[in-house]
Amino acid sequence: MTYILRFVQRYAVADRARFMALEAQFAALERRRPDLPQGRRSQPYAGREPSCTLIWECEFPTLAAVHDALARLSADPEHEALFQQQAPYMAEAFTEIYEVLDFSPVET
Repeated sequence: MTYILRFVQRYAVADRARFMALEAQFAALERRRPDLPQGRRSQPYAGREPSCTLIWECEFPTLAAVHDALARLSADPEHEALFQQQAPYMAEAFTEIYEVLDFSPVET
């Protein structure tokens, strides 16, 4: 089964430039460090979430891989230092894990 790990972070509109500048540093960190999960970032254009929301997500082959990634991120000093800089700009943040459903026909 495949799983998606998502970090959803809402920030104040007035803090957008500072928040995004730090997010760009997270993206650069991922490019430099292939041992860290390589996430995709998006921002709502239309929908339930406000536009001042950043969503980071990454797919993993197993739930154990998701937990391993979370452990690596929380134990990484460089990632933690960036998070400590960005956290004051977050109005709300939460983590989601989704199971990808596959309804493909099973070949026999």
